Amino acid sequence: MATLPNIVLAHGSWADGSCWAVVIQLLQQEGYHCTAAQFPHTSLEADVKVLRHILTLQKGPTIVVGHSFGGQIMTALGTDAPNVVGLVYVAGFGLDEGETIQALLSQGPPPPWLPRLEIDSQGLAWLPEDDFMEYFAPDVDPVKARVMYAVQQPLHISTFTDVMGTPAWKTLPSWYVVPANDQIIPPIGERLFAQRMGATTEEVTSSHVVMVSHPDVVAKLVMKAAQAV
Repeated sequence: MATLPNIVLAHGSWADGSCWAVVIQLLQQEGYHCTAAQFPHTSLEADVKVLRHILTLQKGPTIVVGHSFGGQIMTALGTDAPNVVGLVYVAGFGLDEGETIQALLSQGPPPPWLPRLEIDSQGLAWLPEDDFMEYFAPDVDPVKARVMYAVQQPLHISTFTDVMGTPAWKTLPSWYVVPANDQIIPPIGERLFAQRMGATTEEVTSSHVVMVSHPDVVAKLVMKAAQAV
């Protein structure tokens, strides 16, 4: 019997590793070894360093799953991602070389949440509770969504202008979950990411936090990726 690849999960901004809880349960039930990273989000460089360290601890081939800014982190691994054999983007940024998040978001009307970010004295951007509930997790039970809001990990504003180097998806097979009702990253942009990386794509009627509202869809695509590699 073939050994299953490891699964490393990368959370995005305004979330933490607990956002993967049900996805992890579903994967563990099928025998997968899972590790959820916890990122400081103080800079893209700091987050990549954390992810790279976790990947070096894996014994054998590994699938990386990245949500939102977690997709930016795993993309920035470049061409030497240790032990990585595949990437699964979950409403994740999949920038190409030379691109920035700020430039992407400026290509159309600004998202309604963007000008209302609360920037603290350390340059960390927090999503206000009303916007969190309305735009980030509108299809999650409100009680659970407020807990998610309470544990949100803010994102440093410098990450919006970080220029992507050679993306990891250039040399690794990729899969992509597009939530059609995403109000954080425009779904049209996510479809473009998936198309140009040649990703196997699954689209679902969901908000940005598809791994919370539709964990079964995410877990199935992760297992599909694991079986393919």
